[in-house]
Amino acid sequence: MNGAEVLDVARDAIWLTLQLSAPVLIVGLVVGVSIGLFQALTQIQEATLVYAPKIVAIFVSLLIFLPLMGALMGGFMRQIAARIAAM
Repeated sequence: MNGAEVLDVARDAIWLTLQLSAPVLIVGLVVGVSIGLFQALTQIQEATLVYAPKIVAIFVSLLIFLPLMGALMGGFMRQIAARIAAM
């Protein structure tokens, strides 16, 4: 393996990491902002109000996006295995 191939694998791994984490992070962001907006509108200043809905929303999003994440990781592993076999 030369330097260009190593950089290509690293770039693909970073892109895969972004693809795997983006759905869950976006759900957490949307839930956090909406609860923050709700707190600002109703003047409820409870610091722990954000955590329970965020945990539930992230858990549900993980259940929903788990097949997509598995398919992405399986495809990346097949690509890495093909590179190893081509050596």
